[in-house]
Amino acid sequence: MPDCSYQISATGPMYRGPGAGANGPAAPLRFELFALDTKLDVKPSTDAFETRANVMKAIQGHILAKAVYGGLFRRPQ
Repeated sequence: MPDCSYQISATGPMYRGPGAGANGPAAPLRFELFALDTKLDVKPSTDAFETRANVMKAIQGHILAKAVYGGLFRRPQ
């Protein structure tokens, strides 16, 4: 991104949105949004779970507020 920020997900360097199966039950989703008092400098690793752990470690002590949004996603029939 132009400001050198990163957008990542478990499947690569970008967020692709929810992905429930075509015919299965609705998939639960949970989004966490953090307001921080600083900009992070965490580079993505090749493992998305390691990257998340690094981000969660980096935000400790910098969280001003947190919001959680949950829902269900199902593909249109």
